[in-house]
Amino acid sequence: MFEMIKKFFDFCNSRNRKKLYKAVALGVLEAILGAMKIPAAFFAIKAVVEKDINTGSILLVVGLLLLSTVAKMISNRFTQMLETEAGYDTCAGKRIEIAEHLRYLPMGYFNDTSLGHITSVTTNTMEQVGDIATRAIMMVMQGSITTIVVGIGLFFFDWRIGLIAVAGITVFFLWNKVTNHCVAKVAGEKIDSDKDIVGVILEFIQGIAEIRNYNIVALNTSRVSKAIDRKVKADITAELAAIPAVGVQMLISKLTGVIIAGAAVFFCLNGTMELVYTITMLLCSFMVFESLDAAGVYTALLKVIGKGVDLANDITDLPQMDIDGEDIKPANRDIRLENVSFAYENRKIIDNVTLDIKENTTTAIVGPSGGGKTTITSLIARFWDVQEGKVTLGGRDVREYSFDSLMENFSFVFQRVYLFEDTIANNIRFGKPDASMEEVIAAAKKASCHDFIMALPEGYDTLVGEGGASLSGGEKQRIAIARAIMKDSPVIILDEATANVDPENEKELTEAIENLTKEKTIIMIAHRLKTVRHADQIIVVDKGQIVQKGRHEDLIGQEGIYKNFVSGRKQAVSWKIS
Repeated sequence: MFEMIKKFFDFCNSRNRKKLYKAVALGVLEAILGAMKIPAAFFAIKAVVEKDINTGSILLVVGLLLLSTVAKMISNRFTQMLETEAGYDTCAGKRIEIAEHLRYLPMGYFNDTSLGHITSVTTNTMEQVGDIATRAIMMVMQGSITTIVVGIGLFFFDWRIGLIAVAGITVFFLWNKVTNHCVAKVAGEKIDSDKDIVGVILEFIQGIAEIRNYNIVALNTSRVSKAIDRKVKADITAELAAIPAVGVQMLISKLTGVIIAGAAVFFCLNGTMELVYTITMLLCSFMVFESLDAAGVYTALLKVIGKGVDLANDITDLPQMDIDGEDIKPANRDIRLENVSFAYENRKIIDNVTLDIKENTTTAIVGPSGGGKTTITSLIARFWDVQEGKVTLGGRDVREYSFDSLMENFSFVFQRVYLFEDTIANNIRFGKPDASMEEVIAAAKKASCHDFIMALPEGYDTLVGEGGASLSGGEKQRIAIARAIMKDSPVIILDEATANVDPENEKELTEAIENLTKEKTIIMIAHRLKTVRHADQIIVVDKGQIVQKGRHEDLIGQEGIYKNFVSGRKQAVSWKIS
């Protein structure tokens, strides 16, 4: 139990940890104030039994009760505020910390890890921790503290009753370990089922077009149903595991209260305890474990909270790439790959590649699918770190740059464009967050998207759906190019940016790319002949190696992949229905 509490305190940042420490201190004060009801009851019973009811005794009893009640209410208010602020602020900060940490992880992590896992941790798990953790932990701590304070107080009345209370508290905490063990066995499955259901539902929603197109609704609905059934089963199993153990905890506390009451009566009958103390102990027998009963219910949640904390820590503990390099402004943008090799999951993707890309030139990369084209561009931009050799920009190893200063040199336009659920203007501003509206419009005009934006209901203030769902592929591509134009980086990486564009958009997109790439270093992955034939150098990549290199005029006369590539494209262009 206390291990879980320490884990959560370590999970909080220093500011929120201080709030929790203050809440604990107020909890101790609150426990002491709550225990004031016992001496108040004692003095009231003493006055009645001894028939010594007077103004002084009434004022003493009323004063103690008022002090206990009012001061406890005030203390409780501040305690709840502190624990609530600490809980929500901790989880909000942890979400931001996870997002910042993800920025600098190798891209391979995102190939390994499902979107459902990340989403589940940052939403469901953090919500559970924020809503439940601080309340559960503070209830457990305050219940324990209050019971210990009351137990110690009993020694001042009768040491024998105090020993019985301590024995009961000890048995309670020993059994609490059994409760935690029972919950621990099912906590992992509960968290995993949360992650599973989020992942399955996200996949179902994102792939709804393909699901309907291929008429596999029943299959995917079955997967969602299985995930829901697993979640229901996990939740029920967790409850069934916790309820009996918590029930035994409560039985221990109730039996201890009964033993205290029985002992008090026994001591009274054999003449070793005065009637006033006996009646007081009878009242205390119902009060001593009152707070611990409430705490015992929450102890069952501590393992689930601990598992949630572990999941968040697992993400933030993932090793980042070394991003703390120098803020470098290179003298030029010459790029060189020198004997570069890279493997992923023991599968070599790039094998001893050496390549020079001069500043303000265009390099086209072609080759079979899966040959390593995209991986080369990813290594250049340091989405991954090379495992052998090195990549340099301006003569300096890219690993010597701070990550942010390295990214200032690159703009990207991918085949799959992601637009954020925001206005079109703000999506363009991602290239330069402080850009004025005039700059946004200028970039849009260069990207040949101003006209279609102005035709939208709200123009530049039109909200696009998540991922840009409300726009066509060509429109999204041009907005992505406007974003890249806005950033105005000296190196442009185009990853099959025109691969899936329809003929109606091709002219505008080609003009947009020409405006983007003027006086820049261009690295393009392309499958269209017209986009590669005028490149300064063409790199043919197959099975992780550069198998051909040169200009179009040089490569077209050589037998090999490039000549087959050109022949295939010419046949596709000349194809027609007879």
